[in-house]
Amino acid sequence: MNPFVSETPVTPCHHQQAPCATPTVRLIVFVQFGFIASMAGLIVFFRHTPEFATLSITFVSIFLEALPFMLLGAFIGGFIEVFVSKTIITHIVPARPLPAILLAAGLGLVFPVCECAIVPVVRRLFGKGLPLGAGIAFLLGGPIVNPLVALSTAVAYGNNQAIAGYRLVSGYLIAVAVGLLIDRFFSRKTALVNEPRGNIGEMDDGCNEPASSPGISIQIRRAFRHGASDFIDIGRFLVFGAFVAGVLQTLVARGDLAALFGSLPLSVLAMMTLALLLSLCSEADAFVAASFRTTLPLTAQMAFMVLGPMLDLKLVAMYFRVFKKRLILVMSLLTFIIVFLSMMAGTWVGR
Repeated sequence: MNPFVSETPVTPCHHQQAPCATPTVRLIVFVQFGFIASMAGLIVFFRHTPEFATLSITFVSIFLEALPFMLLGAFIGGFIEVFVSKTIITHIVPARPLPAILLAAGLGLVFPVCECAIVPVVRRLFGKGLPLGAGIAFLLGGPIVNPLVALSTAVAYGNNQAIAGYRLVSGYLIAVAVGLLIDRFFSRKTALVNEPRGNIGEMDDGCNEPASSPGISIQIRRAFRHGASDFIDIGRFLVFGAFVAGVLQTLVARGDLAALFGSLPLSVLAMMTLALLLSLCSEADAFVAASFRTTLPLTAQMAFMVLGPMLDLKLVAMYFRVFKKRLILVMSLLTFIIVFLSMMAGTWVGR
């Protein structure tokens, strides 16, 4: 058996009656319709106001910045679903939690994807049996611990390799810490969303495909269908997260946060809050952080660059398609607290 080909057989189509909508599904549909109605109301009643112009520009910029990476990640996940089997995942990832998490937190060096692309990739890897702690470590560390982010950070800071290295090391260690803690207190059953087959957005039903030994063209088509399914399924949450980030950026001016820059702890918290609100891509956020070089210590800038790729509004919205609410809450709090404590422990960097 080829370990690089998914073990899931392609079976003939068996049409089944769609399952009854659960309260959660009805709530999601209600929220989606409410979101569409609110957008329509904004366009009708506020389209000529300066705030609406700011909101529109911010929303579109966040969405378009994330869109190509999200699309890339969705189709990488589709190819993982079809061509990477559980056997190969078992061979690559160590069985023990600590080695698995240490390895996964650095996988971004081999698979350089930003935070917008990594969510669907990790979602598919979980489906292949990736351990929970390793998946969390890759999810948090991958968008920071990769060569593209190191290059952009160094360029933003005048080819300062030390700052780029410090960012990568910080991201790696924090991803490992959160991965270990999540693995200690959660299991896959208590952390991951259970997705029944045939859910909305699942486009690959296996119809009209042979039951054994599918050709490469059929496998590629299946990979693209899986990728399209992920893109539609998770992309809805990207739209919602980008909209919320745009609203908060419109209502909360950066100058309001600047009033908190009087002390190091407050400046670190303010920059972490700004990272949550701006929802920037990890390959571009260093240029925003570098714009504060004359007004803020490096520790606060580093907090912005480390937290943003791990936790922001668009990411939290996308996490709901992968994780249960309790896991998202605990992971978000742990990440925020550990980043803050790590930055405060490393204040010597900015001196």
